[in-house]
Amino acid sequence: MRLVLLGAPGAGKGTQCKSIVDRYNLLHLSSGDILRRERAAGTELGKKAQQYMDSGGLVPDEIIIEMMAEAIKKAPRAGFILDGFPRTVNQAAALDNALEADGREIDAVLNLQIDDQVVAGRMTGRRSCPTCGAVYHIENLKPKRAGLCDHDGTELVQRPDDSPEVVANRLETYHQQTEPLVDYYKNNGTVYDFDADRDPEDVRASIFEKLDALVRA
Repeated sequence: MRLVLLGAPGAGKGTQCKSIVDRYNLLHLSSGDILRRERAAGTELGKKAQQYMDSGGLVPDEIIIEMMAEAIKKAPRAGFILDGFPRTVNQAAALDNALEADGREIDAVLNLQIDDQVVAGRMTGRRSCPTCGAVYHIENLKPKRAGLCDHDGTELVQRPDDSPEVVANRLETYHQQTEPLVDYYKNNGTVYDFDADRDPEDVRASIFEKLDALVRA
């Protein structure tokens, strides 16, 4: 099973992706995670991508496509789920070409739908631990001690890409460049839309219902 997960920043893609990977034994390919590792390691790719990531803009297609094409080649034929890629129609077309050359195609696209105001509240309220990476929220997931990580006591920080200005920029970028992917995939395959402004468990149940049917088909 080969899946693409779409949705605005803050729609809950990371949460749902983990559940899908665990249930269906898929390989999780996250462009964001890979780029952050590259940046932390100080690689040439990471340095090129850093300026775009910090400002909330999209990393240029040529960088992303090169990186993800290599990752997809290494993926098992059993299946994978793409999270954060493709982000533009150009990337989607390049992905389709790469898969076709290997005799594969995307089986389904999962589209998480959510209002911008809900997303802004989720993202600007996030705080993370720079030591262990644990994530909290000033309203919905407070640490036991205000401003400190429950695991190691490190002072929590707001990631640069979670500031109100960057969040607004990320949402604008999403609507302009990434949202058109929904129509692209509806013209080329199966797209399942899910209301992501619900309890994550309810969203998960809806996704599993569709994917279980796909597995049985």
